Amino acid sequence: MRKIKAAIFISGRGSNMMALVEAAKAPDFPAEFVLVVSNDPKASGLEWAAAHGLKTFALDHKPFGKDREAHERLINAELRGNGVEFICLAGYMRVLTPWLVQQWEGKMINIHPALLPDFKGLHTHERVLEAGVIEHGATVHWVSSGVDEGEIIAQARVPVLEGDTADMLATRVLAEEHRLYAQAVRQVLAEKFLTKM
Repeated sequence: MRKIKAAIFISGRGSNMMALVEAAKAPDFPAEFVLVVSNDPKASGLEWAAAHGLKTFALDHKPFGKDREAHERLINAELRGNGVEFICLAGYMRVLTPWLVQQWEGKMINIHPALLPDFKGLHTHERVLEAGVIEHGATVHWVSSGVDEGEIIAQARVPVLEGDTADMLATRVLAEEHRLYAQAVRQVLAEKFLTKM
């Protein structure tokens, strides 16, 4: 079975990255993670990735100022140089430019800690509690030029319980994210890539 060469983008500790890498140990998992990319050289997830034998590439976005595309062109060159075919955004805290999105259209997915299309953007757990909704969750979606606006691939739901804090809710949602993301990668690669080979 051929495995798709994939990259994971992180900006922090990368718990979703860890879950994907663990899932990829299964012989029938359709992806091989060949590169971990970060915009923050101090992201703690990079150390974990390196310790687990993954190649890492950290490129601080700050020196590029407002020229996001210049930053992304260097990242894109690294992706191409490593034969990457597919990208999983896993807590990558940068809004991508239309240029990079176009380069990887139909080959880049993201996980978001809310039930899209509701609660796009940041601080979802706090906003869910403020809104008084009874259900929360996570969404895996295709990356488009709009923030958290791409076509939905899969969702997982958790109840909002009486007395929940944002941290309590985040912990329950994160457990579902870890399960959901690996499942969605399997689904997408089976449907979009491996059936065409």
